[in-house]
Amino acid sequence: QVQLVESGGGLVQAGGSLRVSCAASGRTFFNYVYMGWFRQGPGKEREFVAGISWSGSRTDYTDSVKGRFTISRDSTKDTVYLQMNSLKPEDTAVYYCAARFRDPISRVEFNITTAYDYWGQGTQVTVSS
Repeated sequence: QVQLVESGGGLVQAGGSLRVSCAASGRTFFNYVYMGWFRQGPGKEREFVAGISWSGSRTDYTDSVKGRFTISRDSTKDTVYLQMNSLKPEDTAVYYCAARFRDPISRVEFNITTAYDYWGQGTQVTVSS
């Protein structure tokens, strides 16, 4: 069983920055393991934001955050980060960390919630205008 614990959410003004973290534990993280960040705004479906392979060799972003958000991981701490810059009110959401363990994730499924095996409890990010 894998445990994912998010932290770092909060309230920030538009144009500001915030970094959320996801601490992982419970299993060996092989290089093919893929970590994703999703978000769910009020009245909206959960959507993919960014993802990274545990090896760090591959990253993916949804178009709306490219150039503003950066995903990274520290394998020595078993932690994945999402650095969010130039935040906008539409970035307001609960941000969830997710992990894919069963096998390497394909390029047609990395942005789909059902492709992930484990989820964290989420952390709230609120961007005021």
